[in-house]
Amino acid sequence: MYRLSFFLALIVHLGLSAQNPHGETFKIDCKECHNNDGWSLILSEISWDHAQTGFALEGQHKMTDCMDCHKTLEFSDADPNCVSCHSDVHQMTVGNDCVRCHDENSWLVNDIPQLHEQNGFPLEGSHAVISCSDCHRSSNNLAWERLGSECIDCHREEYLNTQTPNHIASGFGTDCVQCHEPISQDWGGENFHYFFPLIGGHNGVDCIDCHLSTNYADVSSDCSSCHLDDFNSATNPDHRASGFTTDCTLCHSLSPGWAPAGYRQHDDNHFPIYSGRHEGVWNSCTECHTNSSNYNLFSCIDCHEHSNEAEMRNEHDDVGGYRFESNACYNCHPRGTE
Repeated sequence: MYRLSFFLALIVHLGLSAQNPHGETFKIDCKECHNNDGWSLILSEISWDHAQTGFALEGQHKMTDCMDCHKTLEFSDADPNCVSCHSDVHQMTVGNDCVRCHDENSWLVNDIPQLHEQNGFPLEGSHAVISCSDCHRSSNNLAWERLGSECIDCHREEYLNTQTPNHIASGFGTDCVQCHEPISQDWGGENFHYFFPLIGGHNGVDCIDCHLSTNYADVSSDCSSCHLDDFNSATNPDHRASGFTTDCTLCHSLSPGWAPAGYRQHDDNHFPIYSGRHEGVWNSCTECHTNSSNYNLFSCIDCHEHSNEAEMRNEHDDVGGYRFESNACYNCHPRGTE
């Protein structure tokens, strides 16, 4: 009976000693971590590479005690996801993939602008220098509820309260970038008036130079809505006496001072001066339009070599009703040809 009891005890002992306390899936030689002095171990002396589990110990994880992650001796129970060990201080407002922002060395985030751009809202202009909490106003400074990406989502109060001009009375939409420069440090900017570019002579003008009332929608984009006085007072040439249209763009560009001016439609509407035989032979409108007060008048006989009346009569002696005057020249040579 004694021998039977001894052999039963030996079998139980051998069975227990064959069991792996770290789980059946953890198959390595015990000597890689433990020595003959006992089961205690010194982490720096362990030769086994933790990267074999698919979770390399890098950064702060190198100095972490095994039991901080492995709550039981069965190592496979440990969850490799960050949130299994680290409390989600962001309260799931940014997801649970910590490595999108953090690394193993510290919790500091050094690439916030790049991360923000990946989320579809680049931090440019004044947005680059403000605090996160200025936009993400949650129960604490670490809970960053997702915001809308439209300007009005954050700036509705400015839109409603602005009086110069009154945005609502002026019928302005809530698409702020139609007037405001996103990369500017304030509400201005050099390139903000997208629907009517403020370039050339319009660059640097005050809003109230054109917008004379609080209703900014009242202003027309026609040149004459602002420049009618310039049109009426022009004397060289006299625009009204000459029958010029109030569409200033036919002759003028946006260059300051109304110069240079050019009327490319002259070829199709009146007489070819930018093409044909007269191309490049004149420098100023007044060479033909000698009366600057009225461009309806023009001269042909002052420019041509054969302007001597006697010579021209001899040349046209076979032309009935010939007259030595510019209108007669034009009637026979409306395109400037022989």
